[in-house]
Amino acid sequence: VQLQASGGGLVQAGGSLRLSCTAPGRIFSSYDMGWFRQTPGKEREFVASKAWSGTYTFYGDSVKGRFTISRDNAKNTAYLQMDSLRPEDTAVYYCAAGARVVGSIRPRYWGQGTQVTVSS
Repeated sequence: VQLQASGGGLVQAGGSLRLSCTAPGRIFSSYDMGWFRQTPGKEREFVASKAWSGTYTFYGDSVKGRFTISRDNAKNTAYLQMDSLRPEDTAVYYCAAGARVVGSIRPRYWGQGTQVTVSS
């Protein structure tokens, strides 16, 4: 595992969490960074991605206006700020690094998942 994700936990609906993902510099500087999430029995869902330059930033429809992805290029770390959390945001969240595709990324590297649980 080359990407290290952290920051998950249990939060009440309406609350906030921030996830972090650290990658080796050679990966972080070469790829767009993104977040996906998955719940049991469902396919992995795209959440957000951001280019090194910050020019290209994409969000999944279900999180637009509530989640914000950012990158600290000096720290080789990507963040996912999650606000106004809902119970349906409960999932295992995965960070990823990959090539940009239309409105998302095609992951080449994955981090380990971090559990986010939102209680009602």
